Amino acid sequence: MRRSIGTTAVIAALALAATACGSDSGGGGDEDGATVTFWDTSNETEAKVFQAVAEDFEKQNPDVTVEYVNIGFDDAENRFKNAAGANEAPDVMRTEVAWVADFASLGYLYPLDGTAAVDNQEDFLDQAWASTQYQGQTYAVPQVIDTLALFYNKKLLDDAGVEVPETLQDVQDSTDAFKDAGAAPLYVRGDDPYWFLPFLYGEGGDMVDADAEQVTIDNDAGVAAFTRMQELIDSGAAITDTSDGWENMMSAFAEGEVGMMINGPWAIADATTALGDNLGVAPVPAGSTAQAAPQGGWNYSVYAGTPEADASFEFVRYMSSAKTQQRITEELSLLPTRESVYEQPSVAGNEMVQFFRPAVEVAHERPWIPEAQSLFEPLEVSIEAMLTGSASPEDAAGDAGDEYRELLEGWE
Repeated sequence: MRRSIGTTAVIAALALAATACGSDSGGGGDEDGATVTFWDTSNETEAKVFQAVAEDFEKQNPDVTVEYVNIGFDDAENRFKNAAGANEAPDVMRTEVAWVADFASLGYLYPLDGTAAVDNQEDFLDQAWASTQYQGQTYAVPQVIDTLALFYNKKLLDDAGVEVPETLQDVQDSTDAFKDAGAAPLYVRGDDPYWFLPFLYGEGGDMVDADAEQVTIDNDAGVAAFTRMQELIDSGAAITDTSDGWENMMSAFAEGEVGMMINGPWAIADATTALGDNLGVAPVPAGSTAQAAPQGGWNYSVYAGTPEADASFEFVRYMSSAKTQQRITEELSLLPTRESVYEQPSVAGNEMVQFFRPAVEVAHERPWIPEAQSLFEPLEVSIEAMLTGSASPEDAAGDAGDEYRELLEGWE
């Protein structure tokens, strides 16, 4: 059973008292000062920068030791839940935006309003700040914001004589031209439902309508999204895989097996290494109704049971500061969550930031409900069933809808 938000502060206080003598997470105090355990969920390229920033915090705060642990994205959500349930969670975690409401509803996150972790709140982008809220309280501080876009190989498009597509129909129409150039137009990830959302939004659909408490994945727009994805595969306009999608996509794009892929700012460094000046970025191709991609990003959250609350707050403040965000953008081209950072010349002149910020401003906001992340598993199962031929688009949408209604009790 989920704990109500009214009990969260009490839970945090009890957890603090229970762990005052130390924590199995490594976050307990010692004779020389505080130790803050930080779970970083970034990829290999990003992790080098985030670890270096954490080490700089240590240098500036010699009374605090940061125990940096890169746990990667896979299964990080469940690992934190299991650790928090056993009172072994890290003091600070880099949390995906959809995890915040879920963790907060379980009483696992420290309420941050009025703490040192929240510095100059007015400087944060409104859409980034929205993902830190649950039932009127703040449970995270924004790190980066993102969305999806179309990455394309300029040379391969030129060789095929193809313009950057504006619609998915344009992609499908370019199949023969790319085939003559020895490639397929597009890589579509079939193993991660997050990459399905541009198809869904492009048909005017969504997973749910949170305000109306209504499941919408299996309405006409939802069926159309499944159908469009299947048509791209069947026509040869796209290749896909229902396992190891990230590795296969990045390899196919780097080796020129596909001319385009849908990806986010986190892939800029790797894609630039692979293609150099041949890398181009454009908005995701539109479906029959709209052109949209999901709002994503990452936040910093503090474990409700941390025995090092003050040190954790200061660490989060440093990691989310304008200076740190500027550094991260300069080194990784990730999008800041602070307005002031976009005013810095090194950020304002960043080519990828110039594209992605307007894309973020019109990105489709996801439902900030505790069950948000849980909506992806049934969707993943349905997509795999369709792509492997065991379900039609209609059945895939319907199965996902049935699972959603079981998950969201009382929703239509």
